[in-house]
Amino acid sequence: MTVTHEQALARLTGPGQLFEMEEIEAGGARVRTWRHAPLTFRALLENSRLHGEKVFVVYEDERLTFEEHYRRAATLAHRLAGEYGVSKGDRVAIAMRNYPEWIIAFSAVLAAGAIAVPLNAWWTAQELEYGVTDSGARLVITDGERAARLAATGVPMIVARLSGEPPAGAREFSEVLGEVRAGVTLPAVDLEPEDPATIFYTSGTTGLPKGALGSHRNLGQSPMSVAYALLRSVVLAGKDPSSAAATRRITLLTVPLFHATGCFAVLTPTLFTGGGLVLMYKWDPGEALALIEREKVTIMTGVPTNTWQLLSHPDLDKYDISSLGGVSYGGAPAPPKLLERIGDRLPRRQASNGYGMTETTALAIYNSGPAYLARPDSIGLPLAVCDVRVCGPLGDEVPTGEVGELCLRGPNVIAGYWNRPEATAETFAAGWLHTGDLARVDEEGYVYIVDRAKDMVIRGGENVYCAEVEAALFEHPDVDDAAVIGIPDEELGEQVGAVVRLRHGATATADELSGFLGGTLAPFKIPVRYWFREAELPRNPGGKILKTLLRKETLGL
Repeated sequence: MTVTHEQALARLTGPGQLFEMEEIEAGGARVRTWRHAPLTFRALLENSRLHGEKVFVVYEDERLTFEEHYRRAATLAHRLAGEYGVSKGDRVAIAMRNYPEWIIAFSAVLAAGAIAVPLNAWWTAQELEYGVTDSGARLVITDGERAARLAATGVPMIVARLSGEPPAGAREFSEVLGEVRAGVTLPAVDLEPEDPATIFYTSGTTGLPKGALGSHRNLGQSPMSVAYALLRSVVLAGKDPSSAAATRRITLLTVPLFHATGCFAVLTPTLFTGGGLVLMYKWDPGEALALIEREKVTIMTGVPTNTWQLLSHPDLDKYDISSLGGVSYGGAPAPPKLLERIGDRLPRRQASNGYGMTETTALAIYNSGPAYLARPDSIGLPLAVCDVRVCGPLGDEVPTGEVGELCLRGPNVIAGYWNRPEATAETFAAGWLHTGDLARVDEEGYVYIVDRAKDMVIRGGENVYCAEVEAALFEHPDVDDAAVIGIPDEELGEQVGAVVRLRHGATATADELSGFLGGTLAPFKIPVRYWFREAELPRNPGGKILKTLLRKETLGL
């Protein structure tokens, strides 16, 4: 039976339904919200206790139930408030791998009324110090691998997974946590939906990271948005949503929790629905196959690269992955051959592609099931609470089918950037988020990303902003001019490349430049290929490098 989008919308969002909506005032505009979504993270955390002794988090041989997670998060929240003086509005940074302690720390910080500041665990010491300083964090919760990098900040530290002695002034996570009692409750804090909850750093075209300031309402809406997207796909496929809702979702998380995808598209929905979350020390497709078999994983979520590498692994057929009902990805361009490969290697599994940003608290547009097969180049339909507008250079809406800048509005859109009023005013206007992505929308409402207006490379889901890498290259005494471009890559989506003009008589090599950049940039930002040229780099009259021309000259694109 064919079901239209309008019919699916009416069925899922009608009066009394789980996804019923209501209008509120937010960001200077009226927006639709999920009526039954948690209003604050504290409410989400309290509700998670209803899942009791179900296993919430799996990491290697460790298992953490929902009740255990709640008790540890509540206990740590009391320690943060009592021993560290953390109070409402204070910033607490979290810098660690995907350990269970990351989740406990995140929950505890928010339960104490503070603002959680997840930092990119791949960052160098210089980058981590910037995040701590810019956010004004009064405390850092980290792991042993990053403790030394953060010691120079002078901010008090709580260190998990420590091997050896903690840095001076730091305390071990388990020692701070201490005794966890069964009757523990959350510390008393008065929170409102619009109160700030998170600062996730996302780089801008200037190269300096900006802190995306999310509210408790943004966070509480995220699990409902994911649930709606999944059930809408079921209804559009002509199936009964109650059967899908009854299946417990066990997710293998392949991306970091410090990403909006990991936190808001996976962690909070799992906490909300009572599903299971399987963590990995680091992404490894062979280990992923073993975990899918061992933990009966039903869905793998990450970036397209993860699915590509899983399906390319030579041991794919040696594991029983029959529990895997589908693969979901976003955050990077999906290689054109990926959907075809999924059909060949996982013919009975469903693939889905989502679009979102840190500024949209992850998911905003979603494509899955038959609709994705019919329109593999589309990112799908907006969520019911999200409005989409495609605008021209002057901000006017362009006709259907024409290309313009994608703008989004909804309860998932954050209010702005931490201490960046000018950047906020530029990106957010009257409740609309200007994404910087060029897109078009067809007559049925399906959205297609055409190009990126912002100058960045997306490498396996990691944003690499060209201006940041270029600025680092210019620090080398031999570099006269430089431009960073994206190199198409079937596995990672894109790789980082650099076109460099050396000063007269200079002799720097590609290896020398990469070694130089290694001191200031995370490894994923360092170019994998260099093109050296003697002529000046092409520029327009305004002085901007013509990267389209450079791509054509170097890559033939």
